[in-house]
Amino acid sequence: MGDAKHGVYLFYDYDCEPIYVGRTYEKLRTRIRRHLTNQRTDAAAMSVLDPFEVAEIEMWPLWELENASRQEVLSQLINLEYSVYQRALRESVFGALLNEKDVPPARTIQLPESYRISIIPKEIRRLRSHPDIRIARRASTIANLARIISERSPSPGLRRTLIVQAQRLEWLARKRYTSLTGQER
Repeated sequence: MGDAKHGVYLFYDYDCEPIYVGRTYEKLRTRIRRHLTNQRTDAAAMSVLDPFEVAEIEMWPLWELENASRQEVLSQLINLEYSVYQRALRESVFGALLNEKDVPPARTIQLPESYRISIIPKEIRRLRSHPDIRIARRASTIANLARIISERSPSPGLRRTLIVQAQRLEWLARKRYTSLTGQER
């Protein structure tokens, strides 16, 4: 799966909420690793995506394009990424992902077979998925993102990501409050 040269990937958080979609011309494994280790990815560097929040990955490898021309690969990747993005938006509680750049409209295609895996061992997942830890991390991510926005001329997409992160924080905090008190707020 991860050894495919080209493909599309979708990250999920601990609530199985889709949070980020991307495409790659390099090996899927390499691109995903760069996201999760903060190695030169805009999403991690800009505090758009906290790698700590990624619990599962779904991948659509494009094995059939291993020897295709760059133009053919790009055409397929654009259509696949758009189709995955549209599905993720429909599945999202928030109707939004953390992508800071808009996924360009393209032709919607039937999604090929995907592979979804958990990337966190059970014991670590149990610790990391605790709502209080996630609330603290998410608040920190929002503060970092707001700082970056205040220091630059940000794109509208980066500002939209701040709103989505804030919605995600509020949703998680409300869910935690309700689980402790039994009261809706």
